[in-house]
This record gives sequence, C-alpha cells and structure tokens, in this order.
Amino acid sequence: MAQPRILVACIGNIFLGDDGFGVEVARALSQRTLPDAVLVGDFGIRGFDLVYALMDGYEVTIFVDAAPRGERPGTLYVIEPDLSELEQLDAQQILVEPHGMNPLKVLNMATSMGAQFKKILILGCEPATLGPEEGQMGLSEPVAAVISDAADMVESLVRRELAELSVAFANA
Repeated sequence: MAQPRILVACIGNIFLGDDGFGVEVARALSQRTLPDAVLVGDFGIRGFDLVYALMDGYEVTIFVDAAPRGERPGTLYVIEPDLSELEQLDAQQILVEPHGMNPLKVLNMATSMGAQFKKILILGCEPATLGPEEGQMGLSEPVAAVISDAADMVESLVRRELAELSVAFANA
C-alpha cells in the first residue's frame, strides 16, 4: 500500500507586502527536516503550477497564505474550507489568472481537470498590509515576527495529519 502524502502549498506575492507570508514560510520550512511524505512547494503566484501539483493526488493539502479576517496583524489561523463552494462558481469565476493566485479558483480548476481532494487546510496569517498600489517588498513587523511560529504550526499539522492517515491506511 502506498504511503500517504501531504502537499504544503505556500503561496503569495512578494511584491505586495504581507501577501509574501506564504513564500517566507516556505523559506523557513526549507531549513527544517520534514518527513519524506511531505512536499513543500513555494508556488508564489503561479496558479497553473499549483493546479498541476494538485493533480498528483495528495491525501492532505495545506495552503499557507495571507488571510485577512479582521483580526490583529500576525494572528495565525487554521481553516478547513467548505469544498462545496467549488460547485457554486460559474465559468467566469473559475478562470485562473496566469500571474495571480486565488486558491478557490485553483482548486476549482484542478477539480474540473479530475483532481479529487480528501482534505484541505489553510494556515493563514492576518496581514497588516498588502502593500500600496505600486507594490511593497518585505513583510510588516507583526507578520515577520510569526514566520517561525507558522513553520512550527505547519510541522504540527503535518505530524497530526500523518498520524491520522497512518491509522486510516493501517485499517484499510
């Protein structure tokens, strides 16, 4: 029986301030040792690359991204989205922009190409700024301060999900 696999998809635009959160978490994770069953990808704003990665049939996908939800900047969230929303998008809403990244659109496109999702989690961080119109390099102080904590959370989620998957695979 195959070993369960987890994709950690870090996304964001480094030219839009705290939107680069996922990219910085990918960098932090690259300095850590994760199990072989885990692939960490820095997808930046490459939505099509992520669509094709999602086609590889991971048991769990963890998105790491800036997630404005109205809390204090630097607040970390773990969200399990309702995937039934994918079915409610019309054709115009699912178009993936070649130089943009909307995770819901990426998931919808991957689904339309035959991908099946078993479990999706989002590790989000409340941004302080997504940069001015002309762009902004670098994270704000409160978001930069939680990069290590976010990497710790990814490792914790990976351990938890692999433990649950191991039990499920053993009982299959």
